[in-house]
Amino acid sequence: MPHEPLAFFNGRLVPLKEANVNIATHAFNYGTGVFEGLRAYWNPAQRELYLVQPGPHYERLWRSSRVLHIDIPYRVEELIEWTVELLRANRFEEDVYIRPLAYKADMAIKVGLSGIKSAFAMYAVPMGDYVSTRGIRVQVSSWRRIADNMIPSRAKVTGAYVNAALSSEQAKMDGYDEAILLTDGGQVAEASSSNLFMVRRGVLVTPPVTEDILEGITRDLVMEVARDHDIPVVERPIDRTELYSADELFLCGTGVQLAAVVEVDRRPVGAGEAGPITRTLQDAYMALVRGEAPRYRRYVVPVYGRQ
Repeated sequence: MPHEPLAFFNGRLVPLKEANVNIATHAFNYGTGVFEGLRAYWNPAQRELYLVQPGPHYERLWRSSRVLHIDIPYRVEELIEWTVELLRANRFEEDVYIRPLAYKADMAIKVGLSGIKSAFAMYAVPMGDYVSTRGIRVQVSSWRRIADNMIPSRAKVTGAYVNAALSSEQAKMDGYDEAILLTDGGQVAEASSSNLFMVRRGVLVTPPVTEDILEGITRDLVMEVARDHDIPVVERPIDRTELYSADELFLCGTGVQLAAVVEVDRRPVGAGEAGPITRTLQDAYMALVRGEAPRYRRYVVPVYGRQ
C-alpha cells in the first residue's frame, strides 16, 4: 500500500501501528475474544473491490460473542458500513483479508467473563492465496478437534485456535501442507482452520455441524453452488479411511478458498490432482467472489460503488 495502513480501533479509524492493547488486557492473557475472517476481491476489469458475504460473517460474530458474554456496540449493518469505510480509506486495489475482533478489554487478572468490559477492533491486509488451491498434501493429525462442550467449536474463539496451530504445525513439521482433525469419537471433523468436502461416486459429502466443526459460511455457499450445478450434497459423518478411498477432496473457507487435496497420509486422492467437481466449484466460487456471477451478486458488496 502506498500510504500508512489504517485500522478501526476505539470507534474510529486510526493508523494500524497505533491500534494497540496493553499486555494486561484480559483477552491477551486468557484468550477471551472472538473474531471473524472476511475477504474482499479486486476485479481489475471492473475497477471494483467486492466484499464477500459480510452479513453472514457479522451475524456469526454476534453469535460467537454471546457465547463469551462479549458486548459488540454495533449492529450488523453498522459493522458492514465500517468495513466498507475501512477498505475505502485504505484505498485497496488488490485482494484483501479483513479481521474483526471482539474481546474482553479490561486489564484484569481474573478467570471469568462477567463484569469485564468489551471492545471491538478491525484491520485489513492484502492477501492472495492462503494455501495452494490446485493441490495440497494433508495429514490426519494426532491432535483431536476440540469438542463443543470443552471450547465451543461453532464459535470463533481466539484461544481455541491453539488447537489449530498445534495440528497445523505438526503437519508442516512432518512434510505436509495441512492437517485434518478427528473428533474425540474418531470421526472426521475438519482441517486446522477450514471445512472439508469429499466426493464419492459423484456425491459431495461433508461432516454435519454436530461433528465439532465451525459452521462455515463458505461451506454453506459451496453447498448452495453445488446444488445449483446439480451436484448432490449429503451431510453425514465421515470415517477416516473414507478419506483414503475418496474420488476427490477439498478444503474450503474464507482463508483457504477452495483448495484441492491431492494426498492424504501419503495416499493419492483420486488421480492425484484436482478432480472435475472440485474444479467446477472452484471456478464458480471465484467468479462469484469477483462479482462476475450475476446469479450470486447478492452475496457481494461493491466497496467503491462502481458497479
